[in-house]
Amino acid sequence: MVTENASHYDHLEQMSVHDLLTNINKEDKTVPNAVERAIPQIEALVTQIVNRMRNGGRLIYIGAGTSGRLGVVDASECPPTFGVPFDLVVGLMAGGDGAIRKAVENAEDDAEQAWKDIAPHQPTPNDTVIGIAASGRTPYVIGGLNQARAAGLLTGCVVCNPGSAVAQAAEFPVEVVTGPEFLTGSTRMKAGTAQKLVLNMISTAVMIQLGRVKGNKMVDMQLTNIKLQDRAAKMVMSEIGVSREVAEALLVKFGNVRGAIENYKPA
Repeated sequence: MVTENASHYDHLEQMSVHDLLTNINKEDKTVPNAVERAIPQIEALVTQIVNRMRNGGRLIYIGAGTSGRLGVVDASECPPTFGVPFDLVVGLMAGGDGAIRKAVENAEDDAEQAWKDIAPHQPTPNDTVIGIAASGRTPYVIGGLNQARAAGLLTGCVVCNPGSAVAQAAEFPVEVVTGPEFLTGSTRMKAGTAQKLVLNMISTAVMIQLGRVKGNKMVDMQLTNIKLQDRAAKMVMSEIGVSREVAEALLVKFGNVRGAIENYKPA
């Protein structure tokens, strides 16, 4: 397991704060290059996801620990960012929602639980399950992918070790080999960063392909706070050349930037 190989650094407790931060940053700089090498795999997975979601499919992340939490984060940010239903992108993690804040002992070792967690969502062959596991050997993820695949769902994964059991269980694996961590085995660091980058790429590219972005703007975003309401008004003003007062009135009437732009009728 490359992610568990010994750190390139030793005697960390003897380093100054400056040296600790500098060396962590030095390791972090290698992550985008590792992600870049995986772009062909990411592209293949995204293409398959889009095809299914156009036919009513959903995207389901499964993972444990840091990997599971990253999936939950990405899923939870899709509705406010892209205006999609809350159950279109689903994040599930070993141990349930309680494990988001507090680790649940041995939850990741149950190979049957992931499919039990997916079952209430009434999965169909148009759905996609992506297993997230830095090590690539998490039983919760392996079992979930195997059962999802047997049920006809599309399966993908994001792992940080080559040739893993998780990658073998997925039809469209994404392997981002990030190497040893600064703190040996602490995959919340480089591996976690890599997984976050890849999940950003997957969900954003999928939503753009599904028409949830116009130009470079989040025209379907939910206007849930003052900051976003202000951003939305500026988008409308820029796009159709109206005053702030008119833009705000349009947003109130139609609920989002897309509706305001598409329904605007000049006097």
